[in-house]
Amino acid sequence: LLLTMPWLGLLGFLLLRVRLPRSLPPVRPARAPLVSVVVPARNEAVNIEACVESLTRSTYPMFDVLVVDDRSDDGTGDLVRAMDRGRARRLEVIGGEALPSGWLGKPWACWQGARAAEGELILFTDADTVHGVDLLERAVAGLEDSGADLLTLSGRQLMGSFWERLVQPQIFFNMLLRFHDVERAAARGRWRSVIANGQFMLFRHEAYRELGGHEAVKGEVVEDLAFAQLVVRRGLSLAVRMAESSFSTRMYRSLGELVSGWSKNILLGGLQTMPPLLRPMVAPASAVAGAGLWLLPPVALAWSLLAPGGDALLVWSATTVWLSAAMWAMFTARMGAPAVYGLLYPLGAAVGMVIFLRAWIRGRRVEWKGRAYVVRPPAEVR
Repeated sequence: LLLTMPWLGLLGFLLLRVRLPRSLPPVRPARAPLVSVVVPARNEAVNIEACVESLTRSTYPMFDVLVVDDRSDDGTGDLVRAMDRGRARRLEVIGGEALPSGWLGKPWACWQGARAAEGELILFTDADTVHGVDLLERAVAGLEDSGADLLTLSGRQLMGSFWERLVQPQIFFNMLLRFHDVERAAARGRWRSVIANGQFMLFRHEAYRELGGHEAVKGEVVEDLAFAQLVVRRGLSLAVRMAESSFSTRMYRSLGELVSGWSKNILLGGLQTMPPLLRPMVAPASAVAGAGLWLLPPVALAWSLLAPGGDALLVWSATTVWLSAAMWAMFTARMGAPAVYGLLYPLGAAVGMVIFLRAWIRGRRVEWKGRAYVVRPPAEVR
């Protein structure tokens, strides 16, 4: 019983301490200021039409859609230019300028879109998202209702392949452990424990300018996390809401994309939430904890079955594997994938460990969308 306490404690933490954000209000806003929607897009031909079509079908009365074609070579911009503006006041493609020194690609694309934005509110959303027709109305209502300067949403993660269903729950489970009550953390000013979702960030334009816009996070790989920390640290208001019925994202479509995508920010994001003195311990402590919790018990169970005689090892490993499988099955189902994938958690944990070790080995070297960077260490929020 004592040896199973880490797993029992983790289960208790999930049940007793984790608090998901509240849902967006299902109402229309009392007023409808102009919203400028900025979509940074680099080689997003596979996603961009579904994203833009969902945006232009919005029932919100006053909005523009600005797609920043960040020097794509797959026809992303041409696809958007051929689309109808739908209910949008305007649909515009902004040709991306050359990447300046000191900037990462996504912040630079967002900054270019922000410079062309005319709205009182400005929404940054990713090209791999799909928006319900009522989402913008509800988001504006949520921003007004909360009095927030930045409203960010957590939506549904679309997982179409075997590897997505296996690996995505691994990543989001660990994120949930770290950011287990974001609303309370934001309300209490605990800026290291807040996070925003770069897939949907709705700013009051005035607050965005006050923060310095994307120039303030131009060198941050996890720029959405940096923005959330900056908002709270500066004494502005952050609201986090759920919108699973109206907002969805398919981040990656293959094992290769999963490994490359999460490798670029999984460790740097974790470091960004820790005080500088603790950062050297984050990677080794995380690797030991992950291996001990999710890989050691199944290995021990296989060993005890192949080499009979260790009854205590068999009982302990079987118990911890059962507890782990139950947790992963429930969490995987909560994310919208078949619960049976949770039973394969050792394989998912092994892939997650490969991603983490790859990020650790690469350090500050980041590659994404055909660009390579050597990024600065995670900075204190200024």
